[in-house]
Amino acid sequence: MEIPILLPLALALLGFLCPCVTTLTPRVSFPMDSPGRRLIRFNSHDVSNTTTLLLSEDGDILYVGARDSVLALNVSHKDSIILRNKLDWSPSHEDLEQCSMKGKKMADCPNFIRVLQFLNTSHIYACGTFAFSPRCTYINTDTLTMSLKPDEGRGRCPYDPYQRNTALVVDGELYTGTVADYRGNRPVISRHLSEGKRVDLKLDDTLGWLEDPTFISSTFIPDEEKIYFFFTEVGREYDFIDKFIVSRVSQICVSDVGGQRTLQRRWTTFAKAQLLCQADHELPYNVLQDIDTLLPAEGAPVDDILFYGIFTSQWSVNSGRSAVCSFRLTDIKSVFSGNYKVLNRDTLQWSARVQEKVANPGECGLHNASDNALRFVKENFLADDSVRAVGRNLTMVSAENTYSHLTVQRVQAANGKHYTVLFLLTESGYLHKAVLLLRGAHIIEEIQVFEQPQPVRSLKLSIPKGVIYIGTSESVVKVPTANCSFYWTCAQCVLARDPFCGWDPASRVCVMVSTTNANLGQDIERGNAEEACSSVSLNHKSRFGPNKLPAASCPPGELVSVSLNEVVRLQCPAASRLSQQLWERPNSRLSSDLYLNLEDGSLSFVATPATLGHYLCLSTENGYQQTMAIYHVKQKTSPLSQTPTSYTQPRTNAIPTTQSMAKPGSGLHISVGTETHQGESKTTPSNRNTQVTTRQLGKNLTSWTKQPRQRELELRDGEALLAAQAPCYLKELVIVSLLLVLSLSLLITIFLFVITQRCNHRTAPQAATIDSDRRTPVEQEARRANVFLSKRNEQGQQSGHGSELVCNAALSGSNGHLPNTPI
Repeated sequence: MEIPILLPLALALLGFLCPCVTTLTPRVSFPMDSPGRRLIRFNSHDVSNTTTLLLSEDGDILYVGARDSVLALNVSHKDSIILRNKLDWSPSHEDLEQCSMKGKKMADCPNFIRVLQFLNTSHIYACGTFAFSPRCTYINTDTLTMSLKPDEGRGRCPYDPYQRNTALVVDGELYTGTVADYRGNRPVISRHLSEGKRVDLKLDDTLGWLEDPTFISSTFIPDEEKIYFFFTEVGREYDFIDKFIVSRVSQICVSDVGGQRTLQRRWTTFAKAQLLCQADHELPYNVLQDIDTLLPAEGAPVDDILFYGIFTSQWSVNSGRSAVCSFRLTDIKSVFSGNYKVLNRDTLQWSARVQEKVANPGECGLHNASDNALRFVKENFLADDSVRAVGRNLTMVSAENTYSHLTVQRVQAANGKHYTVLFLLTESGYLHKAVLLLRGAHIIEEIQVFEQPQPVRSLKLSIPKGVIYIGTSESVVKVPTANCSFYWTCAQCVLARDPFCGWDPASRVCVMVSTTNANLGQDIERGNAEEACSSVSLNHKSRFGPNKLPAASCPPGELVSVSLNEVVRLQCPAASRLSQQLWERPNSRLSSDLYLNLEDGSLSFVATPATLGHYLCLSTENGYQQTMAIYHVKQKTSPLSQTPTSYTQPRTNAIPTTQSMAKPGSGLHISVGTETHQGESKTTPSNRNTQVTTRQLGKNLTSWTKQPRQRELELRDGEALLAAQAPCYLKELVIVSLLLVLSLSLLITIFLFVITQRCNHRTAPQAATIDSDRRTPVEQEARRANVFLSKRNEQGQQSGHGSELVCNAALSGSNGHLPNTPI
């Protein structure tokens, strides 16, 4: 059997051996324009395709390359993006007609700005597709006007607006990776705008230095005096697989001026190597989507520079998955300084035959080398080894989301330790914020930034301003990197594991981490809220005392009036998408025969005498437990509510409840206020004699606990009204009352002495016992619930959970809302 047949079979078998991918669920999800995660947008009816971004050095001006225009946006204000200047740069009517005559769609013929780079302190160099005839120009940054007439942009900008390219300016010279012809068949890595003795350079394409590449990104390392280009292409060294895609990193030296005879006006320092994003016993993620550079920490060597890239796979077994791999600069340098593959000129096939090195490909200064050395580097430019990911493993992998773009930042936590935070843009329009931990990646939150899929997007991170700018076809979005004020309790602040945020015990709010407030409650690695919030719990105890919160101070819960044999459903808000809900009853076990726990965390059961009483919904996350909802299910006191009648009980005041608004399938939904009426029920179509009552916990819990006496009076007034409408039996009642009085008088006379003696020997506790026996069943149930809640409070104080009592003061946040619920 031939090798081309064996290899696909081997790859397929290898795919079955791949271990299961760990599910990465964002802890919190924010739908578009959610009040819990406010974003700033800029859009205009005459501006579109705002996808090329360039941020000024001070971070106050964002230059945007759009369709037929260049914008200067003032982003210095926290809550707004203001249009400062606009430069219109569109093709003429004749240019558009010629583009259409070439067979191109008219929608693709405008001028899409694809290159936007600072040339110096006063000018920007910009290039656009310009009706499939690229043009470049100089733009004054102050006035946003063209300084010179546009010139030809071949080799500097792509013809097609959907082709990816990369460009950067170093010392006034433009380095680009793009295509240099109309059909897109001539890929080039070239230098332009050279002056003096320096000349413009490009690749020697006679030997196929590039094989149908897609350029992704480029970066300049000043200490190395090298520019690294990242792209994907067809791997010709794997000639036994048809169109096997590989990810590459290539390098050139900025000091290169070409050879004297051999490689004239061509790169003499070009070399490339494969980037291998692969875990053990798994197929590689071979298609690079985006890559970003993370500079080393202060004082660390330059070799510690990391490149974080998003990879997908061309193999069906990994279809729909995205992986993130990181590569260290020292590993890239090591591969380029090693052996190189040899190209057979006759068969154009690569081999790993070791031969004597005449020169070291990729080494700077080769423009002065001999013709023999230049011929060697011309034919040996592919490194033999591959650059493997750090730790030879994947940084993170997601089977649920396809990532397209990323940016990376190093953040110092409250304990002084540095953490890497990734901002990843999904194809479905969400921005994921993930922190890299020792145990793996943790997605702190996801934010919906646009609705429709976008073909071209870009991210620009401003670390000093603490914001990310996202350029889409619809608008420019400004996203703050931190959202600490969203977490209302210490536990939620710690459980988020956000290196940007920590709990301040003095002000009792979740704040941004800075060097001035190092004593913050934070645990990024473990998320241990009990330990991190211990100081806050102690402050709470010292304020109220360990046993100064009697059970009577806790509310009886939201009153739910139901009829017997009625189906009841109690809702419970989730603290996060990573939390699990648990229902409890005082001194009772929730049997599976009587109760049904639904997927959304709610509890459903049929109202019977055995199921009336108090219910608590508890949320557990990472070993930390907190109370999210308290209900008191009570039978309706109106006797007519049990029989068919035309009487309708008057509705009480509307209670605010929560209604979910989020992406379908997400566990946690950001809530907004709606209204429902207490006692409202729905009749199921299958059984008209059975009613279903669904209760949701209101965002402001005190709304149903401030006036219990008033509600009791309302019920009593209703009973009096019903009694007035009943038939009169006054005569019979008088006769029965007289007989009862005579009987009681006789009994009192006989036992008066005995009762008097017993009263003299009674103690206060005994009186209290008789008093409790005279309580109504509802009052006895409430007393048992209060004792149960009091015990939970004492246990919580002993275990460090003093700040998460089941009282209203603990359930509501600083603004009277549930923890983790936006305003």
